[in-house]
Amino acid sequence: VQLVESGGGLVQVGGSLRLSCAASGFAFSSTDMSWVRQRPGKGPEWVSSINPGGGKTYYAIAVKGRFTISRDNAKNSLYLQMNSLKPEDTALYYCASNLRIGGGDSEYEYDYRGQGTQVTVSS
Repeated sequence: VQLVESGGGLVQVGGSLRLSCAASGFAFSSTDMSWVRQRPGKGPEWVSSINPGGGKTYYAIAVKGRFTISRDNAKNSLYLQMNSLKPEDTALYYCASNLRIGGGDSEYEYDYRGQGTQVTVSS
């Protein structure tokens, strides 16, 4: 199983980035997928999720209206379009399959996750 993120980088405030997550080794097209981010010294923070068919999407309040999650099951790929980026969006972003969050939002479990791609927003 592999989840490989790409597309991160350094961008100025107000800029945009598109993250990609290439999946292999599992039934991607029948799996809920999510993006999670982790700021330095902080715990993981859920960003967005999408159902297997792509028809249902969910966003954290902090990114709603600025980020768009999507997937291409034919390409086994997950995407996150990030617009109007802010300094507080600076984090390591990773994709995860079948994410479960418990323990008052402090316990993150998933079937698989990638290593992540760094996003840095400069002011």
